[in-house]
Amino acid sequence: MATHEEIKFLNSPKIGLQRKKYCRFKKSGIKHIDYKDPQFLFKFINDQGKLLPRRLTGNSLKFQRKISQAVKKARHLAILPYVTDLLK
Repeated sequence: MATHEEIKFLNSPKIGLQRKKYCRFKKSGIKHIDYKDPQFLFKFINDQGKLLPRRLTGNSLKFQRKISQAVKKARHLAILPYVTDLLK
């Protein structure tokens, strides 16, 4: 019988393991999200201009709502575009 060290894997056995997601706002202590900072808000929208979901960004529900409100307000004031091709 082969031991665990002798077994050759085709893929890495750590592929299924994922790191625990964390909310970057709670970790760094950010309480207010500024809608007038487009460079910061670009981190939370994809290249088509859509908001990234919580499962991808790792934000908590509270801060995901604040991000969405800030992006919507920035779009309304023409700081961010509503729809675009190849934004980044």
